[in-house]
This record gives sequence, structure tokens and C-alpha cells, in this order.
Amino acid sequence: MPTPDFILRLRKHVGNELLWLTGVTAVVIGDSGEILLHRRADDGRWSTPGGILEPGEQPAVALVREVFEETGVHVEVERVASVVTEPPFTYPNGDRVQFLDIAFRCRAVGGAPRLDEDESLDVRWFAPDGLPELNTRILRRIRHARDDGEAWYVCPE
Repeated sequence: MPTPDFILRLRKHVGNELLWLTGVTAVVIGDSGEILLHRRADDGRWSTPGGILEPGEQPAVALVREVFEETGVHVEVERVASVVTEPPFTYPNGDRVQFLDIAFRCRAVGGAPRLDEDESLDVRWFAPDGLPELNTRILRRIRHARDDGEAWYVCPE
């Protein structure tokens, strides 16, 4: 996925040092319970759509934009599904990041799956019992979005 310009500018000053970023994730659930996924252009893995908040953006507004850019599907945000600090991650170029991820349960309200070759190699709906291989982070987000309970987060002990 293209790196936002504000991060490219920051990297000129901080190099590969750890950046704290806010990510937004959409778990788009269809009328029959199917899940919208896209295969990322940067690593070829299946994932839920999402992105990095730009300075001043509202999370839900940014997410609606990201889902459409990556998949061609228009969504409506229904609720927050989870808020989690993910472990630090190092990209192949050495850039280090750590995300506070806000995952939202969404529903499709228009559009149709289509490719954005900058960000997606494939876009499809999957039955919940027929999901492709996904990492545990993505599976956790899907599980929490499918639950009817309150948003999931880590509580202090």
C-alpha cells in the first residue's frame, strides 16, 4: 500500500526508528454473513481493508474512504469492534512501526468489488467458514466484529 506522504516526510527525520501510528480496519460483513477481503498488492496476503490515519482525519471517515479505494465497495460504519495496540513491526526496508488499530464493523451499501492495482491484487467476499489463510491479527478483528457484544479492548489488570 502506498505510504502516506506525512510518513515519508517523517522518515526523512527519524530514519527507521519506531513510529507510533493509528490504523483503521474495516470488517465488512455482508447480508449473509460473508466477509469482504482484498489481497494486498504489497505482500500478496489476504486482509481486511484499512489504512493509516492522516493527521486531522476522523477514523470512521478515513475508513470509508480506504475501503472504497481498496475494494470499490461503499460502506457504512456500524460500530467499533476493537481498539488494540499491536506489537511493533519491521518492514523489509527496516522501517519500524507500532499501530494503535481501531477496527470497525461495517456493512456494504453500494459499489462492487473491483481492483485498485496500487493496493489490491484481488477483492472477494468469503463465507465465514471459507476464509483464506489470514494472520491471527486479522482473524481476531473479524471475530470481534462478528460478535454482537461491546467493543473489545485490553483492560488494565
